[in-house]
Amino acid sequence: MARSIAGRGYYWTTAYYVDGLMVDTGCAHASRELAAVMATEQIVRIVNTHSHEDHIGGNAALSRQQGEVEVLAHPLALPILADPRGRQPLHPYRRLFWGWPEPSMGRPVGPGDVIRTQRHVFRVLHTPGHSPDHICLYQEQHGWLFSGDLFVGGQDRALREGYNIWEIIDSLRAVSALPLRTLFPGSARVRHEPREELNAKIEHLERVGEHVLELHRNGWTVPAIARKLFGGPGPVEFLTLGHFSRRHFVLSYLTNSSPGSPLEL
Repeated sequence: MARSIAGRGYYWTTAYYVDGLMVDTGCAHASRELAAVMATEQIVRIVNTHSHEDHIGGNAALSRQQGEVEVLAHPLALPILADPRGRQPLHPYRRLFWGWPEPSMGRPVGPGDVIRTQRHVFRVLHTPGHSPDHICLYQEQHGWLFSGDLFVGGQDRALREGYNIWEIIDSLRAVSALPLRTLFPGSARVRHEPREELNAKIEHLERVGEHVLELHRNGWTVPAIARKLFGGPGPVEFLTLGHFSRRHFVLSYLTNSSPGSPLEL
């Protein structure tokens, strides 16, 4: 789903429906279309992988349409779901592409919890880094992982303010150790047999981190490190007015805790 501007969708996100369960609900600008698509399906519950506006934007519309729909999310996400405007101010580009979500009331889930549907059992994994409240859903029998925004393909050259890169690496390492057959990301194409791509992503982020730390030890400034490793600014830096940038990528390696802390899955 994405907001369509001049006939083209920009910065799309994905929602998944399986056996009465919705995993994420996209952005507010696409909520009417999502509700129309889901009108003939019965939604028992919604799980939000995290509280960013492009993953919770259809909660309220689906709840109105369906009646009683249980919304589940990490405890840290619940205040944002209840008051998105008050708790999660949006930069201009986020309002343009995704819009303000309506409030929705949720119930907490966390590591060790399971979510059952008629045919499936999903284990909740806490996978912080992209956001502190980020979770994934793991269906062990089929090797499915609904990964939210933990994994996006490609080699990053910029990062949004507030991400914790070491936690992202640790979370990726934790899920890559699972017996996975299919990865269902929140904003990228579905991957089959995803371990190789997960490991490649981990190696890329670790390699960048080694370069950042070495240059910083040698007295390089953050802007100089960004130019050395990533070149000049890309379009995303101008579009987001610097909120998504090479600078934030470098700073995440320098201002957050070092890697290796065990994650509770």
